[in-house]
Amino acid sequence: MPSADNRIDSRDWGLLGLLSVLWGGSFFFNSVILRELPPLTLVLLRVVLGTVLLLPLLRAAKIEWPRGVSGWAPFVAMGLFNNVLPFSLIVFGQTYIPSGLASILNATTPLFAVIVMAAAGEERLQARRVAGVVVGLIGVAILHGDALGFESRQGIGILLCLAGAFSYGIAALVGRRLPQRVPPLGTATFQMIASAAMMAPVAGVVERPWLLPMPHPTTWLAVLGLAALSTTLAYIVFFQILQRSGATNVMLVTLLIPVTAMLLGTLVLGEPVAPREVIGALVIASALLLIDGRVLGWFSRAPASTPHSSP
Repeated sequence: MPSADNRIDSRDWGLLGLLSVLWGGSFFFNSVILRELPPLTLVLLRVVLGTVLLLPLLRAAKIEWPRGVSGWAPFVAMGLFNNVLPFSLIVFGQTYIPSGLASILNATTPLFAVIVMAAAGEERLQARRVAGVVVGLIGVAILHGDALGFESRQGIGILLCLAGAFSYGIAALVGRRLPQRVPPLGTATFQMIASAAMMAPVAGVVERPWLLPMPHPTTWLAVLGLAALSTTLAYIVFFQILQRSGATNVMLVTLLIPVTAMLLGTLVLGEPVAPREVIGALVIASALLLIDGRVLGWFSRAPASTPHSSP
């Protein structure tokens, strides 16, 4: 259960760092795979292979499966808003913009989570959080730069990635209502099963992946990395943090993801990083710190002067 004071212990900080590397790598893997495979097929492979890798672990752990429609409903909702919609929207967005920029836009997830939680009556919309949302939108505007209309390919990519981040914000709300009795491994597996069931007919009708030419081995390696590392392992870590530290804390990982994604995109794929993107990322990071509030709390608790201590 999340701690009463909303703090993260050293173990969960380590897990957040690991999760940032795993999810930051997903933007890199997407860029490699999109060179040969269409977006929906990419997402289908990700959730299907992720499910296949999770099922043996679920069986070994002897975790009980959900029963009936009411038992599966929360996992279907989580799969829709945490996988199917954001994966598809962000991957489509990456056909217009570089992986580094997509990862920065993904960092707006806590901004949308604040709005969703307030609209659902889960959290009070404090002045500090409103200010954080405003600062975050300014950061997004800086990232948007000169792409001010739908005629701009970059503008379309930015809107798609922001829509994916909004879906993750809804997933944060859904995550709070998942059954607490289900272990993190079970939650990860059941939402992946639901995601695969939803993606299969969509990708089959739209892209007919069985008719596509066989991809290069490098693409298959990227698919395997995306499924095994950025999906299977990442979700086991994600739901572990969610259960231990809560939805608000786990979303802090989006502060760290852009660093990993931009480094991989620049060093391996040769994607350029514009100064405007760095400034926008810093503004968004400031907004997230403002929303989180702990930095302000540290300053408010700091003593005005250090008392003299006797030897």
